[in-house]
Amino acid sequence: MATEISQPPKRYRGTVVVVDDEEGMCTILSKVLGQEGYHVTAFTRPKEAIAYIQNTPPEVVVTDMKMPDATGMDVLQAAREANPSTSVVVMTAYGTIEGATAAMRAGAYDYITKPFHLDDLLLTVNKALERTRLEEENEALAQTLSRQYAPQAIVGESAVMREVHALIAKVAPTDAPVLIEGESGTGKELVARAIHQHSGRHNKRFVAINCASIPEQLLESELFGHEKGAFTGAERTKMGLFEVAHKGTLFLDEIAELPLALQAKLLRAIQEHEIQRIGGLHTISVDVRIIAATNRNLLSAVEERSFRSDLYYRLNVISICLPPLRERREDIPLLLDYFIARAAQRLRRPVPILSPEALAALEHYPYPGNVRELENIIERLMVLCDKPIIEPEDLPAEVRSLHSPPPESPPAYPLDYRRAREEFERSYLEQLLRHTRGNVTEASRLSGISRRHLYEKFERLGIRADRFLQS
Repeated sequence: MATEISQPPKRYRGTVVVVDDEEGMCTILSKVLGQEGYHVTAFTRPKEAIAYIQNTPPEVVVTDMKMPDATGMDVLQAAREANPSTSVVVMTAYGTIEGATAAMRAGAYDYITKPFHLDDLLLTVNKALERTRLEEENEALAQTLSRQYAPQAIVGESAVMREVHALIAKVAPTDAPVLIEGESGTGKELVARAIHQHSGRHNKRFVAINCASIPEQLLESELFGHEKGAFTGAERTKMGLFEVAHKGTLFLDEIAELPLALQAKLLRAIQEHEIQRIGGLHTISVDVRIIAATNRNLLSAVEERSFRSDLYYRLNVISICLPPLRERREDIPLLLDYFIARAAQRLRRPVPILSPEALAALEHYPYPGNVRELENIIERLMVLCDKPIIEPEDLPAEVRSLHSPPPESPPAYPLDYRRAREEFERSYLEQLLRHTRGNVTEASRLSGISRRHLYEKFERLGIRADRFLQS
């Protein structure tokens, strides 16, 4: 039997489902919560409540633990499946607290022991609602960020990058922890996102935190959350990133910078799949895949005793090492094409062509900042240079200074205008086909020359487009 009570004296607060096989309890709780502004739907039959929750997930569920045709655990499971943000409060008799603690481990927000004061129940429900709203805000923020920062491609066809791609494909479907090692700017977060996107958790959150960018005194709260009043300035309950990433992936960048005290707490969270907020009295179950990254040698940190060996071996189940860009120079032309095309699309302008000299300069630059530095160089180029062909003088000074080819000797016989134009056309069209990998339709779109005229030029200049297919 379902009873709906919504009383308007106080402003509307939220939706609550009450489940208890005692009709008197349902009536009392409905009246008290309704007077506080809640819209209450009460059930004396748990199976009816489960069906309702599955169709209309409320913000808070208050359920008894022991009932005839279903248990509070059944109600909890239904609520969590219908909407992971729903907060569940379980009511239990004093002698059956074990069941309530089991419910907490399974994801219940809190429990209250019968008999209880109605003021205590109201306080618990109010806090449960606050937790639900906080989680919904986090979900909305995560969706906004995912739209703004869509995953980028991991570009590279060198042997070492093919190995990285193969390893991502193998480890992504598992829940094994992954440790990604590499210099700054090599793309560690891109690899972590790729693992998440190809895993069974791809429709859940990917949450990233840089352990080096947050002060030590705030890092524990950021990871594990805190209760209201846990310390000075804690004016509201805060969910930690472990809770935010529940059922998803938590990416811990610069893990070597994590303080030793927090390393112990992180190890326990990974091993026990549960965390405890600062100032919290209960543990909270979390289901999170951990991916960590570092630009330091973690094994050396273990030997120096600045990093716990047990945490190292817990994280280093699968290891992926990303090489610096200077060790995979054959990928530079692909990366240049990728970042130029992406910037051109964003800036709504035609895709420029790199002259052979500019390409050579960019290929020989050492890139101490790795792929991130290359991306920034192209971003700057695309903003400041609007020419159809990028020449060496358009490049940043640090790139030009490392590639200053000797001046070419003048030809024995100066080229006439017709031959000079042919040489330019041949160079331009070959660069265009190399950029489009032999796709004549795309070359026509980028150059503004019709396909028919392109084929006429190819025939006149002796250019075979099929030589550039997938080159």
